[in-house]
Amino acid sequence: MQQLNFPVYNFRFKNSENKVSIFDEIRKKFIILTPEEWVRQHVVRYLLEEKKYPKSLINVEKVLNVNGLRKRYDVVVFYPDGSIFVLIECKAPEIKTAQATFDQIARYNMTLKAEYLMVTNGLNHYFCQMDFGNEKYVFLRELPDYKSK
Repeated sequence: MQQLNFPVYNFRFKNSENKVSIFDEIRKKFIILTPEEWVRQHVVRYLLEEKKYPKSLINVEKVLNVNGLRKRYDVVVFYPDGSIFVLIECKAPEIKTAQATFDQIARYNMTLKAEYLMVTNGLNHYFCQMDFGNEKYVFLRELPDYKSK
């Protein structure tokens, strides 16, 4: 797999039926390794190891309803009260992080109401803080350290 713009992490892999899988620390199972999954697993490790976010408050690939449509978010970090600290959208490295990706995460966030957003293709990372009062997001240099409400 392609080198990404994250620290180097040690992952567990397995090979079965000519498909490589990577172990997901959050879902506690092996997931088929696609380019997007490679990015998602780096994001999870970044949250755990660099940002020290609590593992018990991280959720990966869950379904949500957006305007009656079933969608799936990549990664969410919760506050202990169940509200959402960070919503993360992962794309494969060959996918450009264009306006459509920001529109997608903004649609998801109309339902989820995360305080912070991250969009990444593993090579380029964008971090935002929501300004709900003015209906916009403010770009940041990085995600904040974890804080509980």
